[in-house]
Amino acid sequence: MTQRIAFLLAVTLFWCQPVSAETDPRTGLIIDTGWELVNGHCGACHSHKLVTGQRADRQTWLDIIRWMQATQNLWQFDPDTENKILDYLATNYPPLPNRRRAPIPPSLMPADSSDTVLSAED
Repeated sequence: MTQRIAFLLAVTLFWCQPVSAETDPRTGLIIDTGWELVNGHCGACHSHKLVTGQRADRQTWLDIIRWMQATQNLWQFDPDTENKILDYLATNYPPLPNRRRAPIPPSLMPADSSDTVLSAED
């Protein structure tokens, strides 16, 4: 069952990419203004698939960046760099209608995942 879900997710992500957009063969990022910044800054810590698999509006992308800065030790960007990254993400990976649930609000996220331990009885 898990393999079937993974396969369907991979197929869905593949088909969500714009057909006319040129992508970098190494990263899968859409080649457009600002893609080098996303390649360097985002790819320094995690797979580019975490970027290409997401869809969000500009504010949600900013919220994701702020979350990574607050909890994952992502460095602060100068305003120009941050704006270019947000422009790129919002333009090339916008939300798609009926494709993804709304993000979980930060107020509903656990403070620290290491505090949550389930026992065998849970």
